[in-house]
Amino acid sequence: MQLLTHAQDQRDSIIHSSLELFYRNGIKGTEISQVIERAGVSEPVFNQNFSSKEDLVLAFLHKRHDIWMGWFTKEVEARLARHGAQLEVIADVLQSWFEDPRFRGCAFINTVAEGGNFDSEPFAIAREHKEGLRQFLENIARKLQHREPELTASAAVLVIEGAIVRAQMTGDAHEAYNARLLFQCLNHS
Repeated sequence: MQLLTHAQDQRDSIIHSSLELFYRNGIKGTEISQVIERAGVSEPVFNQNFSSKEDLVLAFLHKRHDIWMGWFTKEVEARLARHGAQLEVIADVLQSWFEDPRFRGCAFINTVAEGGNFDSEPFAIAREHKEGLRQFLENIARKLQHREPELTASAAVLVIEGAIVRAQMTGDAHEAYNARLLFQCLNHS
């Protein structure tokens, strides 16, 4: 049992290290040797857990999805629980993320921007992440009694993605203010 825990701890350490390095430096900008060093494991231990860099990228994307969606849904739902809250609370959540000094954009947008095969598994995971976000937003739009929650959700994803890219390009956390204005418009759609 302790061997299993130790092996899982090593795998978790590798994934945790990739979360930091891939997000900060990009997937192409991070060598496996850097992940191994940061995780404090040997190359054979890495190879026991991951067959390739792409295998680690897949684990990274799945873990990043879990972390980000958990944080995002919790924050949005908490703000929506306030009396009179509408879609613009999403902009407040985004601004809090943009203000974090570790903000480097969206790992999924960044993965797509780094290129690669559109039909690859990392691209499929990125599309799944965006679909999960859209579904969450559609549920929010239904709760807020929007006439066309599917359209509201699709538009909200565009607003979120645009705000993320703008904040990453400009380094200005106040890009969320523009998103707030667009969310206020969506409230009336």
